[in-house]
Amino acid sequence: MALQAVNGSKIYIGTRVAPKGTVTLADFTAQETEWDEIGGWTQSGSLGDTQNLITQPFIGEGRERQIKGTRIGGSMENTFAPDSNDPGQIKFKAAIESCSPYAFKVEWGAGCASEGEVTISVATPGVITWPDGHGLEAGSPVMFTPEGGNMPTGLTADTVYYVVEAGLTPTTFSVSATPGGGAIATTLAATATSITATAQPAGQTDLFFGLAMPGAKQGGAANTALLRTWAIAVDSNIVEI
Repeated sequence: MALQAVNGSKIYIGTRVAPKGTVTLADFTAQETEWDEIGGWTQSGSLGDTQNLITQPFIGEGRERQIKGTRIGGSMENTFAPDSNDPGQIKFKAAIESCSPYAFKVEWGAGCASEGEVTISVATPGVITWPDGHGLEAGSPVMFTPEGGNMPTGLTADTVYYVVEAGLTPTTFSVSATPGGGAIATTLAATATSITATAQPAGQTDLFFGLAMPGAKQGGAANTALLRTWAIAVDSNIVEI
């Protein structure tokens, strides 16, 4: 069992979205260019579904029986150091005034994401080579950032892809556009002088729709930092990638 650090985690707010109780990864595709990190995050709240119980007493059994009811995402109570110039905090304040949900993303342990220079072959599928080893597993999200040119045809810079199980070795892998999808073929070679891959372990990124809720500032004694509590009322299932 590998321990996962909360330190280095990042929380992002996207755009206003139409209310939707059940979401999939496709509901977040358009958010890739819209995420703003909410800076000054000092304390993370809990994130995950709870489930209501329906109880019914039975006279003849002398017991109260239970069945599972509806699920609810609960409220993620987060604490931030107020920063009036932070883009993410500015967007969150605007979201508080809206009656609509917004898209949110949490990258747990993002400060320990793997990063390294890679090469990408022109092949069907294209093979990414990470010479010093990537430490990734099938389904891990990965992004590529080119320097001084373009990506190979078939791949787009700064777009999230997913490691494919077929052909996965300690130093090489292929990617798909969706988790568990088919491997992507590359055609024309990259013009970039270098390509950097950045990857998170599978299961450490959470995506969901939620309502931005107001919260109070926390004061205290003279040597206490001024903080603000902002909650996100989770209004959908949570997509883990």
